[in-house]
Amino acid sequence: MRIVPISLPTPFYIGPVNVYLIAEDPITLIDTGPKTKEATEALREALIKARVRVSDIRRIVLTHAHEDHCGLARALRDEAKNAEVLVHEWETGHRVGRLEYEEHRKLLARAGVPDAEIEGMRKMYEGVRKYADSFAENEYGPLWDESELQFETGALRIIHTPGHTPGSCSFLREADRTVIAGDCVLKRITPNPVLSPDPIDPTKRFPSLAEYLVSLARLRSCSPTLVHGGHGGPVHDFEEVIKLVPKAGVSAWDVSRAMFPETDDVHRFLAVSEAVAHLDLAHSEGRIAVEFAGGREVYRRA
Repeated sequence: MRIVPISLPTPFYIGPVNVYLIAEDPITLIDTGPKTKEATEALREALIKARVRVSDIRRIVLTHAHEDHCGLARALRDEAKNAEVLVHEWETGHRVGRLEYEEHRKLLARAGVPDAEIEGMRKMYEGVRKYADSFAENEYGPLWDESELQFETGALRIIHTPGHTPGSCSFLREADRTVIAGDCVLKRITPNPVLSPDPIDPTKRFPSLAEYLVSLARLRSCSPTLVHGGHGGPVHDFEEVIKLVPKAGVSAWDVSRAMFPETDDVHRFLAVSEAVAHLDLAHSEGRIAVEFAGGREVYRRA
């Protein structure tokens, strides 16, 4: 199976994103890059080098639906004359109203984020949305855990690896134990366990860090020899926050400001996501206590 890694520029702090061309029938692109002129041109050049045209693409598969990974999906689908688009059912980023704003706002308020900060995050993400087109419910198909993407000379097994997002998926070529992991495994940084509504009950918070640790264990059980991540080079071979929780009580927002005091704009949302994820895990393990007071969650040492 010919897997061609393609690095594309992004306008985001994370830097370039990796997408992967499976250059055999049916020709498949795993992730697409953001909807920018620069990413579009770089992708076209890389496809030409691989002797593939956009019109040859029959499947577009999304590891997850953040703008740097899914932004060009709709444009590529249309140019490729209705190539199939596949994404896990728990992923919402490709849909209209990507931020599920009211649900996210309630989660942020519970975490103690001030109203002014929430409004700033909302405005910032409205700008981010321009880097991806959304899909209607009937314009994409589902990725099913443990099913396979079939190719002329083999298959990629779909592994649902939630954590970074609820619907994140990885893909395993069992013949040589190569994994395409999206943002589940990255070479030099840890993926952010992004604050998300639970896909089963959106009034609850998705336990992103606990799910992420399970996902890592699943991938480890595959004994991968090579892991292709969504950013950075290939991979060949908990941060502790309890000390930041005083007996007097503290919100996730307070913890995030203590952990990442210099963050601004988008990173404040990512920082509170990180804090909430670790606090949720610590609470689930009985290491800290939480109570609901004044419309927000307050954590105390157990």
